[in-house]
Amino acid sequence: MSAPSDPPADKLTMNVSGGTVQELTAKAGLRTIEFATPRAKLIEALGAAIREDLREYPLALAAFEALIRDPEALADWDMANYITMRKLGYNDHGRVHAFVTGAASLAILELLIEGGVRPDLIESGIGDTQDVFLVVILSTMLHDIGNQVHRAGHESHGVHLARPILERILAPLYPDLFKRTKLRAFILHGINCHDLNPPPLTIEGGIVAVADGSDITKGRGRKAFALGSVDIHSISALAVDQVVITRGDAKPVLIDVTMNNSGGIFQVEEVLAPKVIRTPLSKYVELRARTRPQGDDQILQSVRLEGDHFVMNLEDGQRAVVEVKDTQKVVQEAVSSKLTVSTLDGGVQSK
Repeated sequence: MSAPSDPPADKLTMNVSGGTVQELTAKAGLRTIEFATPRAKLIEALGAAIREDLREYPLALAAFEALIRDPEALADWDMANYITMRKLGYNDHGRVHAFVTGAASLAILELLIEGGVRPDLIESGIGDTQDVFLVVILSTMLHDIGNQVHRAGHESHGVHLARPILERILAPLYPDLFKRTKLRAFILHGINCHDLNPPPLTIEGGIVAVADGSDITKGRGRKAFALGSVDIHSISALAVDQVVITRGDAKPVLIDVTMNNSGGIFQVEEVLAPKVIRTPLSKYVELRARTRPQGDDQILQSVRLEGDHFVMNLEDGQRAVVEVKDTQKVVQEAVSSKLTVSTLDGGVQSK
């Protein structure tokens, strides 16, 4: 940990250097993940970053090692990717995404704890810091396995699919069924709420959602684009070069996004910003996005999140403030406004 007067070391940097996918490069003192080819090398680098973060928490480390060797989990990741990428043309939702978000979640968790934030497991008296790390890594890495059933309802599908895996992993580590069940509840909450449908209620669940939203670099979008999925999601993902998770100035966590052109703002607004705004992490996370000078013709120079609005510095020196368009929330509210519930007396009550 650097002294307060020193520039903060990056907790995690997810990077596609210079706009191209490159081999992994080690940078002393920093946990930097270059999106590498082949795929196995990227997973190896991410696994090393996760193991380093869990080194002081043997139960959490043992759970991680058991998870990445579990045949059911491995098949779940592969089939989730088959449905999302091959059938729907989406970005990666398989093993690489699980490892990327796993590493990001631990970086966020470390910064929150360093900043004095007490996760719900600790605040409730159910567990300690080691339990928090275990809950966060398992819920983050399993959050998307429900996609193998269908993208629609993948959160609730994931809850059911995760249960036998969690029982195999947790039973040897927590013989006390009472505590094990409570820890499982936190994990399942994180899986069920990672896509804000419904929004998470715990710090741990918020970490899962924000870590998921931070995986927006072109290293993830390139494969979907190569498979022929040419839409705003894949195009905008190719506009994001780097995501850095580090210590913030005003808040414990700063997520700093570097784009090669302004098209990347779609990823920030649609994917990442709502997961900051609509989770318990909204008080603890700063979000900033900027375009690099050597990119394409620029409309935006930098963007930062203030509450539920973006403050944008435009290329011509002007400043704009716009509300974040959380389309998922708009759809949910529209559906809810149309729902009715029958009462026992035969009347109809709006819900």
